[in-house]
Order: sequence, then C-alpha cells, then structure tokens
Amino acid sequence: MKNTDNQTVAGRLMSLDVMRGMIMILLCAESCLVFVSLKRLNEGSPVIDQLFHHPWHGLRFWDLVQPAFMFMAGAALYISYSRKLEKGITWQGNLKHVLIRSFKLFLFGVGLHCVYAGKPVFELWNVLTQLAFTSIVAYLIINRAPLFQLLFSIALLVLTETLYRYVQVPGFDQPFTEYHNFGAYVDTLLMGKINTDGWVAINAIPTAAHTIWGVLAGKLLISKWSATEKIKLLVFAGILGLFIGFGMDLSGITPIIKRISTSSFVFASGGWVLLMLAAIYWLVDVKQNIKYAWIFTVVGMNAIFIYVFFETAGHEWLNGAVGIFTGDMLHLLFNIPANFAGLISALAVWFAECSLCYWLYKNRIFFKL
Repeated sequence: MKNTDNQTVAGRLMSLDVMRGMIMILLCAESCLVFVSLKRLNEGSPVIDQLFHHPWHGLRFWDLVQPAFMFMAGAALYISYSRKLEKGITWQGNLKHVLIRSFKLFLFGVGLHCVYAGKPVFELWNVLTQLAFTSIVAYLIINRAPLFQLLFSIALLVLTETLYRYVQVPGFDQPFTEYHNFGAYVDTLLMGKINTDGWVAINAIPTAAHTIWGVLAGKLLISKWSATEKIKLLVFAGILGLFIGFGMDLSGITPIIKRISTSSFVFASGGWVLLMLAAIYWLVDVKQNIKYAWIFTVVGMNAIFIYVFFETAGHEWLNGAVGIFTGDMLHLLFNIPANFAGLISALAVWFAECSLCYWLYKNRIFFKL
C-alpha cells in the first residue's frame, strides 16, 4: 500500500516513530543472532547478558523491549484513532478495523510458533498473540477518562496478583515458582503444555496495562499541554512506576519476574519505558535533533511486517544464506575463528534486513497488518 513520507505528515510525532524504530532494530538484531554471536565471544560478560532475558527473578535491559513494543502499540492506536475521529469515523466504525487487525496479529503470532517448531502447533506465547488481546482491551476503553483507564490497568494487575496467589491448584500453587504457578496451569488448559522457558499465555492480562499506558501517553503527547508539562508528567509517571515496581520487589511483596509478567515487573518496566519516551521526545520533538532520525523511522514504519519477515524468512533462510557468503567464506579462506565468523555473518544479515527496510521506505511501500 502506498503512503506519504512519514516525516512530512503534519502533526506527526517523530519521537514515537524513532522509539518504535529503535525497538524494531533491536528485535531484528536478536533475530539475526547478533546477540548470540556476541555472547559466544564474550561468555559471562555482564554487559552482553543485558541483551538477554533474565532467567527468572530480576530485570535486564532486554526485558524492557517487549513492554516498549506493547506501549508504543498503545500510543499508535490512540493517535491513529484520534485522526480517524477528525475524519468523521466513529468509535463503532473503527471497531471492525481494530478487531480484524487483532485477528491478523493473532494468526501471525500462532503461525510464528509453527515456523519455530517446524510443524503445526497451537502456542500462544508470542508477543503478537498478546498484542492482539491487549489492543482490543485498550480500544474498548479508549474513550474513557484517563483516570478510569489508569484504574482499569491497575485492576488488571490486581486481578493477576489474585489469580496467582489465591487460585490453589495442586502442582500449580506456588505463585512465583517456575512451572508451578497459575499461569503454567492455564497453559495446560489452553495448549496442553508448559513453556520450557517459563513463559505463560496469560501474560496478556497484566501486559495490557502497558498498552493502556501507551494510549494515555499518546493522548498526552498530542494534547495542547506544553512540551515541558508533557515531559514532567512522563518523568513523574516513570519514576513512580520504578518506585512501585522495585519497592514491591525489594520489600518481598511481589518479585520482578518478566516471564510471568508480575505486577512489580509491569510497574518497573513501564517506568523505564516512560523515562525512555520522555528522553526521546525531548531529544527529537523538542530539541529537533532529527538528522539521523530517518534511520529508525525507516524500520518503524513497517514494524509488524518487518517483525514477521525477520522471524520467518529472515530467521529460517536469510541467516543461513547470507552466512554462507560472509562469515562461513571468511572462515574457510582465512581461517577466521568460528565464533568471530559467526558474528560477521550475523551483522551481515542485520545489515541486509535493515537495507530491505530502507528499500521499502524509499519506494513508499508500507504494509498495514
């Protein structure tokens, strides 16, 4: 589908495009095995460990990527909706579009698990299946007052806490223990299996708070408030989220666990995302440091399509094909160590996929999924 240059759209918040692009570039790097290759070269490095999910109780940089993804989806949802209202499209008129898009996201999410498994499977742990759910939840209350939306998001976290703590099922009655919590039990009902890495499908409930907070952020950023007031509120909300999240963890109330999206994790990760958004908004939209913003915008404009591409064709074919003529060839001809050759291959694939994004951008080709 053709569209206009994203940087020329009147009133568009470039900071949101830049942040979304940053997220997608990081996800692309993971899919291209850049981080895995770096870890092989620097085994045990605490810096490199930040590029991988924490195994259970704790918080690393990589644990913030998915919350940021959900958050930015909420912001984009509200901004898109507000523009449709200006064109005379009602909430009811747009609901069908949201439901169809969510259904597509659900199908892509399930489909990606089939690609990972190499056979038909029914698994609901992908970020796209969760986004399908959280988008609908956020849209259903998109017209409500900010206070209602905030309280609703907190109610979702209270519901999660209640389910984990008070629904006692034999073998799954340890709220914050891997494989033995309520989320794992629900997975046995939904899919007849438990995720070997501890992920649970009902993460969609607590992480819906991230999408709702994204809606609130989108509403704030396109409001008539001054830039200073917007940044102050984002920073205040971010610090408050960190205080609540880490406070719950350090006090022993609820541990920060990304793999089951505990309420403390949602608050802490949401706090970091809000602070990141405040910094990028100040740098890009307020200070107008946009010379290199296009690098991130290029990727962000086709976010879902690019994600699906590099998780399928990219991961399953392009990684190996490019690797043959880069790292593998260098290893064969010049006896470059295998680990270093692997990093070269990963970086080459990363460059190839980002080049594809640039080609789509230059040719004004955008896919709305």
